[in-house]
Amino acid sequence: MSDLDTVPDARGRRRGRLAPFVVLLVAVLVAGLFVVLAGSEPSTDETADTHLLGRPAPAAAGELADGGRFDLARRKGSWVVLNFFTSDCVPCIQEHPELVDFAGQQRALGPEGAELYTVVYDDRRERVEQFFTDNGGDWPVVYDDDGSISVGFGVAKVPETWIVDPYGVIRGRIISRVTAQYLSQQLQLLREQG
Repeated sequence: MSDLDTVPDARGRRRGRLAPFVVLLVAVLVAGLFVVLAGSEPSTDETADTHLLGRPAPAAAGELADGGRFDLARRKGSWVVLNFFTSDCVPCIQEHPELVDFAGQQRALGPEGAELYTVVYDDRRERVEQFFTDNGGDWPVVYDDDGSISVGFGVAKVPETWIVDPYGVIRGRIISRVTAQYLSQQLQLLREQG
């Protein structure tokens, strides 16, 4: 026993009897905090400032899932949405149905619609292909094998979504899950701004 356990208080009782209750109280508080955090919904549609906003998009080239090449510089003339993704990222999995809806909405707009690309960030191809097979999504998937696209855009974690205008200028960055409605609204606002 320590000195504190054997020193009597003013009433002659030992302080050591209080220690188990303090430990129990701390354990209950930690467990409660864990339950609250585990059950909370992650935020959606959070934007973040970046020095890249309003500037030409960084060079972004990679291999497409179909074996072709993707080069962002060749997409000028179209609105482009880049969604950085990994197949085991829980928010990425949660937002995927929203991206399926968004892609359908943009396709319905014809030539006025934005082009959606998934940029695979640190994941195996077979896992990504299986994810898209199981969950849908028929837009192009770009493999960022050397990390140059992710580094160029400063992507720290996924999901992260970027909007590039028809002139190749970055107009938006979203650092959380997205919804189809939010992405469509943002694109409409950006189109109206010119």
